[in-house]
Amino acid sequence: MIETFVCNTEQDMEDVGRERASRCEAGAVISLGGSLGAGKAVFARGVARFLGVKEAIVSPTFTLIQEYEGSMPMYHMDLYRINSEEDFFMIGGEDMLFSNGLCLIEWSEIINSLLPSGTVFINIKVEPDQRRIVEVKI
Repeated sequence: MIETFVCNTEQDMEDVGRERASRCEAGAVISLGGSLGAGKAVFARGVARFLGVKEAIVSPTFTLIQEYEGSMPMYHMDLYRINSEEDFFMIGGEDMLFSNGLCLIEWSEIINSLLPSGTVFINIKVEPDQRRIVEVKI
C-alpha cells in the first residue's frame, strides 16, 4: 500500500512526520529516501515532536547517529557516509535497528538486507515548484 502526501511548507512535512509516528510502535523502523535537502530531517523533527522530544533535531550527516529521548527512544541515522553493512555493524547500528525505540534511517540502501520486515519506506520528491511529494510505502 502506498500513501501520498503533498507538502507545501515545512510545517506540512512535520505534520506528515507526526502522523506517521502516531502509527508506530516500539521497534518500528522507517527508511527515509530522497535527495539532499528534500526534507528528511524536517520529517524526523515531526516524528520527534510527536514523541515529545524537546531538543533541536539535526541531521546526523557527520555524527551518523543521533539519539533522542521521548515517550520512546528515537534513533536517527544517516548512512550516507558508510560503505558497507560491516561499517554499519562497526558503528553499533544493529543495536538501534533492533531496539525498543523508533529508528529513522536516511540512505538505508546500504543495509537493505538487514532491514526488518515491516519497515516503512518513505520517499520524498522535490517538485520544480519546491513542493514535496511524500510517498509512504507500508
